[in-house]
Amino acid sequence: MNNKIVFGSYVPVNSPLHRLDPRMKLLMCIWYVILVFFANSLGTSLWLLAGLLVAILLSRVGFNQYWQGIRPLAWVIIITVAFQILFSSGGKMYWHWGIMSITHDGLINSLIIFYRFMVIITASTVLTATTPTLRIADGLDWYMQPLKIIKVPVNQLTLMLSIALRFIPTIMDEAGKITNAQRSRGMNFHQGGLLQRARHLIPVLIPLFVNSFKRAEDLATAMEARGYDPDAPRTHYRQLHWRYQDTITLLIMVMVTCVLFLIRGGAFAFVSL
Repeated sequence: MNNKIVFGSYVPVNSPLHRLDPRMKLLMCIWYVILVFFANSLGTSLWLLAGLLVAILLSRVGFNQYWQGIRPLAWVIIITVAFQILFSSGGKMYWHWGIMSITHDGLINSLIIFYRFMVIITASTVLTATTPTLRIADGLDWYMQPLKIIKVPVNQLTLMLSIALRFIPTIMDEAGKITNAQRSRGMNFHQGGLLQRARHLIPVLIPLFVNSFKRAEDLATAMEARGYDPDAPRTHYRQLHWRYQDTITLLIMVMVTCVLFLIRGGAFAFVSL
């Protein structure tokens, strides 16, 4: 196995999570994300975090590998948290300068946002690391079947999703190669101020976009050459099978939800969202 995974990539190992039906894993991920927004206290947050840690252990993919895959998104999280700290008001003020200030409520809200970002991204990474892209698309297609009644193009939507998930690791890997190539030509991405660093990204973004458009054109040509018809009825080589393990997992999610709301209504709450 590779010592690094990328958000959106599948890690082929034998684990209890890998053997679950993709419909159950999709439901579990969406359910977990919704529960994250109901966590209003230290107790509820730790309970959901414990559940996520159990899922990571069951996936048999190392913590360090998950971190290596999430690390490219760290700057998005840091910038969002920084804005929350500097531009929120309310509570005791610790520091003030111009339009920026650090307050008690700003610090609390920034911790909440940081927690939500981390657990949601990690939960999504657990889903993509334990489920092949086409299986995720199959599960989503199954859930979206009722939308065909109102003429929603389910086949096209699931195809776009599967293509997007499939090429996320490819694009991130290509961005790393382009960055290394620019470094070998003497480019220093850590030199200068913020604007200068942003300008240094232009030699990376331009070839990345050019290659992405070229790859999209090649993919469209290949699909047309094979006679792809977006309106034709689709069949699936790998059929979805709901097993007893999926039922047990569903019952565990119900139990996790019940415990969450018991803690939420208990004496652990100290932050009201």
